[in-house]
Amino acid sequence: MPQEHSVAVVVIHGMGSQGDMPQGENEVSFSADLYRGLRSRIGEARFDRLVGWREIFWADILQSRQQEYIDDALAGEARWMKTREFVMHRLADAAAYRFEPNANAFVYPAIHARVRAAIAHLETVTGGEAPLIVLAHSLGGHIMSNYIWDIQHGHADAPTPFQRLETMAGMVTFGCNIPIFTFAYPRDAIKAIARPGARIPQGRELTPWWLSFNDRDDPLGMPLRFAGDGYKALYEAGELREAWINTGNIFTSWNPASHNGYWKDADFQRPVAEMIENAMQIGPVA
Repeated sequence: MPQEHSVAVVVIHGMGSQGDMPQGENEVSFSADLYRGLRSRIGEARFDRLVGWREIFWADILQSRQQEYIDDALAGEARWMKTREFVMHRLADAAAYRFEPNANAFVYPAIHARVRAAIAHLETVTGGEAPLIVLAHSLGGHIMSNYIWDIQHGHADAPTPFQRLETMAGMVTFGCNIPIFTFAYPRDAIKAIARPGARIPQGRELTPWWLSFNDRDDPLGMPLRFAGDGYKALYEAGELREAWINTGNIFTSWNPASHNGYWKDADFQRPVAEMIENAMQIGPVA
């Protein structure tokens, strides 16, 4: 049996309220169901020995500002409050997260600072030679795509190969809405991130390195390969694999609530566990 090695896993949440305050840097919060499911599938002792798991929490950056507006402008005045709160804590996240080249912009750099800090901390936990797997839900997929793009194109500083994502082996997006952000450009101008992991030895790369899963009942989950030529090229090269899965339970699997069903779902956990186990075979990345 091939020798198994440590793997670093970073997981980021998507749009919506996840709480008012970030958890401790070593705690598992919003990803707890996925964490427990993968730990059971891979084996608790094996998982604890080989997998370093850290979360990227960013909801609080927008949460207090959004809630302040709800309390001041809408509470006690407007109708359809649950719907308004849904819009505020989901669609407003997507609207607020964008690059702004001016001194007053704070959301994009503040969220990326959380990504950078989590990856830096994960390096101290797993070592700078561990293959990195990124798990990104919903808007988190767009955030990680932008973060990787910025690293690859010299728009962000990172002091070590691990933090420059040179050991990144793969990414899984689920309930991903990247296509929403592409319609301002013609299809042939849409570019995708290139395969990261420049230091992973040739022949040990994961192919495909990008997995994308969506539920047909999830209105926020959208296939990537039809969004533009860059994603189509990744798909046709076998670097991107997409699949429809059915997530959630008897109450949520058939409606838009399926957007939050991926975390517990066996059809989703199975290929994620397989990617992590394949990354265990890569070995230390020099």
